[in-house]
Amino acid sequence: MSAKSASEDWAGERIAKYLARAGVASRREAERLIEQGLVTVDGKTLTTPAFKVTAGMDIRVDGTRIGAPEAPRLWRFHKPAGLVTTHKDPQGRPTVFEALEGRLPRVISVGRLDLTTEGLLLLTNAGALARRLELPSTGWTRRYRVRAHGRTTQAALDALRDGVEIDGVAYGPIRAALDQTQGGNQWLTISINEGKNREIRNVCRHLGLQVNRLIRTAYGPFQLGKLATGAFEEVPGKQLTEQLGRKVCEEIGL
Repeated sequence: MSAKSASEDWAGERIAKYLARAGVASRREAERLIEQGLVTVDGKTLTTPAFKVTAGMDIRVDGTRIGAPEAPRLWRFHKPAGLVTTHKDPQGRPTVFEALEGRLPRVISVGRLDLTTEGLLLLTNAGALARRLELPSTGWTRRYRVRAHGRTTQAALDALRDGVEIDGVAYGPIRAALDQTQGGNQWLTISINEGKNREIRNVCRHLGLQVNRLIRTAYGPFQLGKLATGAFEEVPGKQLTEQLGRKVCEEIGL
């Protein structure tokens, strides 16, 4: 055991951080679970995310015992339309995590795809890795294939390169190409770096287009490729190290 890990075992680790490293939820989501009274340690319900836990404690979330955090892992998942990216949906809609139950360890998503969006969704068992991959500072491009009803031109799409403001929301540079026209629809390839809420749908609506199919094909260096709908595949640790760098991997325990 390293000196660092020995020190952590002795002093303990905040429960929210522990649950994030165990892949239960992000730290913020873990705090909400604690507020809801769903987290217990040695049979006692926690009331604060500042509580420190140590090896050997009986830690449970909604009655399920949580084991020691594993090494960070990452999967590519081809999300089908009709699933929400949340662990529990108040409206009772089917979720990504219900669809994967029993097929993967407990995981969280890197960002989200909305109900009707398809394509590449990254999943990880480590909150620290999820946060790192979501950081805008990575500069990673999110690429989408878009089918939209209506008509636009390449010139109108080129005008998005400097960003655009819509309903008071400023969107950063957007790279878009008009690929094909089919009947009343057009197929576009759109690349963004920020990934604000409903960004592509809002930008398309600004251009007079109504999105009726949205497929994410890439998140930074990770590609959807030929992964079948509903299928998942683990990203090799070597590839993660190459993309994140050894220093970052050491920070997140990879």
